[in-house]
Amino acid sequence: MTIFIIRRFSQSLFVVFLTSLLVFVGVYAIGNPVDILIPADASFAEREAAIRALGLDRSLVAQYGTFLVNALHGDFGRSFVFNQPAISLIFQRLPATLELAFVALAIALVLGIPLGLIAGLKPRSVTDETIMTGSILGFSLPNFWQGMMLIMIFSVWLGWLPSSGRGETGEIFGITTSLATWDGLAHLILPATNLALFQLSLVIRLTRTGVRETMPLDFIKFARAKGLSERRIISVHVMKNILIPIVTVVGMEFGSLIAFAVVTEAIFAWPGIGKLLIDSITVLDRPVVVAYLLVVVTMFIFINLAVDIVYSMLDPRIRLSETQ
Repeated sequence: MTIFIIRRFSQSLFVVFLTSLLVFVGVYAIGNPVDILIPADASFAEREAAIRALGLDRSLVAQYGTFLVNALHGDFGRSFVFNQPAISLIFQRLPATLELAFVALAIALVLGIPLGLIAGLKPRSVTDETIMTGSILGFSLPNFWQGMMLIMIFSVWLGWLPSSGRGETGEIFGITTSLATWDGLAHLILPATNLALFQLSLVIRLTRTGVRETMPLDFIKFARAKGLSERRIISVHVMKNILIPIVTVVGMEFGSLIAFAVVTEAIFAWPGIGKLLIDSITVLDRPVVVAYLLVVVTMFIFINLAVDIVYSMLDPRIRLSETQ
């Protein structure tokens, strides 16, 4: 197990380094922030002074070398617009995005697994067809369109829920969260639902497929022959087998929730890192864009590392094959 974790961790560090290189070159090769940050009527001397102040007068290799050394010390540069460390801007907005992603994931799991079980245990029934039709819609509808429809129905027509912002926050165990107040919960429902719909459909289909593949197997027939109740067979024997692919996919999808919350945050004006990214791209605030991409990629990589470890614990054959 230790060798497996060390190997996976080393691979993750290499991917983070390679990603930092690709992200830095890609972002710094696009546009010139000086054209946006200083007035069009600025003199040549003022323009040159701004370029030197931002460190853009050096070669790309020198800039990356400085960036890499500073990044190892937790310094991703200062925002061109806010004139404060880019990483601090990310961490100020990150809790709001994590809160949105966790709630969306909770919605997908709490609703998706039971619905998938029902559909899998009643194949080709009206219930199964209804659930699967709904999951197809969740896959097919564009995320931005879903968001606008949710706002139109629940905010404009019915007036039940607010359409933008995070609302009032409170503290739970010292953590500032919207879950601590009714106003925060009201503001959280629509964006979390919009973000959860794709993952909800995915969990439903994974669960249904797992149930349909597991139910005809010999060990299920043996459990029935032993006289175990249907509830115990499903809750213990079936769930244990279908959880392995669900854990793997859901773990990877949690990284996607964070990375692709950009559209949802922009639609609902949710003050997370996705909205910060959109605002930073608009003004070519390179340090913030690079810091955002590296933080999200690093989180994505280490979430996958955690998923690999959990997966190997659920199925020891994985880690044994890695050490051979």
